[in-house]
This record gives sequence, structure tokens and C-alpha cells, in this order.
Amino acid sequence: MNMTQTDEPLIIRQDDDRGVCTLTLNRPAAFNALSEELLTALQTELDNLATSQKLRVLIIAATGKAFCAGHDLRQMRAEPSMDYYQKLFSQCGKMMLSIQKLQVPVIAKVQGIATAAGCQLVAQCDLAVASSEAKFAVSGVNLGLFCATPSVALSRNVSRKAAFEMLVTGDFLSAEDALKQGLINQIAEPEKLDACVETLVAKILSKPQVALAMGKELFYMQLETGIEKAYEYASQTMACNMMDNTALEGVQAFIEKRKPNWSAN
Repeated sequence: MNMTQTDEPLIIRQDDDRGVCTLTLNRPAAFNALSEELLTALQTELDNLATSQKLRVLIIAATGKAFCAGHDLRQMRAEPSMDYYQKLFSQCGKMMLSIQKLQVPVIAKVQGIATAAGCQLVAQCDLAVASSEAKFAVSGVNLGLFCATPSVALSRNVSRKAAFEMLVTGDFLSAEDALKQGLINQIAEPEKLDACVETLVAKILSKPQVALAMGKELFYMQLETGIEKAYEYASQTMACNMMDNTALEGVQAFIEKRKPNWSAN
């Protein structure tokens, strides 16, 4: 069911003993376009990971020249009905939200172009590291289709005017421009992309899992609310976090001028 035409898996999953999982989009001949089948395969993996007690970091990567070229336009054009399109975009939205709802940091490892819903996928991830050769665009407007759903994640990453300019022109951003606009966190030369991602992963793994889980949930919750409520949520999260043994140990270690021993908590 979740196979490419060459009987290869649509999603390649790799797990290591540190709790790092990599999900690799594997439709290189189709520029990893988000077909219904690929969306389903990705959703299945995200649902499984949501219940994992071992997961610490998720990396979303891709094979081939492109990271993701958005939705599969051939598949979309084959069945033009309102019901079908509503179902498709709802399916995609659910998958994107599943990334945000995971309790661990999610990193997009972008080796090539990311357009339309592919750019949305990059924006939806918590962090993004890109090859210097990567390019980004929400170019549906060139086909007469405003990238409405990609605009949701995009406008929550870059400034309003920068996002709107991308949406109404369809122009590409270079990796350097994407970094300046805040769409990605870091740039690496293609041959150093893996190492750059690994450095970021190692930094995350060195931090207490419970603090990151609490922090990620609060981070997105407060973004979507007014400032008074945001401070209320943040204060409660800080209080709960401070009562956790890892934070108590971390603060005590700071007071005693030593490294924290989180393994004992």
C-alpha cells in the first residue's frame, strides 16, 4: 500500500539507540510530491511516533534532488471535485499538525527545493537545516492557485510582508535568503549537511527530555493566544517544570558550580 512504483517504501524510517528517528520521503522521481499515499504513509509514522516513549528527536529528510515539490498535481487534476479537494487538504493539514503535536523537536533536513506544500512542511517543522543549494517557494500562484494552506505555516515563520510577497509572486528564496527571513535555522554545504544536523541533534539530546516536551507544547500554545493568557500558560508551565527533578538538579548544580547529573533523575 505505502510503496512506490518500484516497490520501494514511500517513507524510509531509521531509528537509532539514542531515540533519534529519521523519516525520509522516498519518491525521488516525483520530486517527493505529497500524493495521497505518501501523506497516508507519513501520517501513519507520525501516529506511531506519537506514542513512543523512546523518541527524543525526529528528522524529516528526503531522497533525490528535491526535498518536496508540494502536492501531486497530476493526482489532484485527475479527480476535480470539491469533496475530493476538501478531503485532500484536510488530510495534509492533519499531518502538518501532527508534527507540531509531537512532544519532541522535529528537524527538517532540506537537501533540495521545497515548493508549495513542501515549503509548508519545512515551515511546519520546529527547526530546519538546509543545504546551500536548497531553494524555497510557495509558487502555486503561478498556476492560478494561491498557496492558502502553506501560508498558515509560512506566515508563522517569516514576517507578514515577506510571506505575502512569496505568496503573490511565487518567487524562489535562496537558502541564504530563507535564513535571513527565518524560514530555516542553519545552512550547510551539501557534503556537510548531515554533520550540521547531527550537531544540532546532539545539542538537543544533551537537554532534559521533560523540559523540551513541556517547552514545545507551551511554545505553540502561547503563540496562538493573547499576551495575558500567554503569560498565564507560561507561568504554569515554568512552575510545573521547576517541580520536576531534572530542573531541581539543574538549578542545584548551577548553585554548586558543577555539571548536572540528570541521569540520576
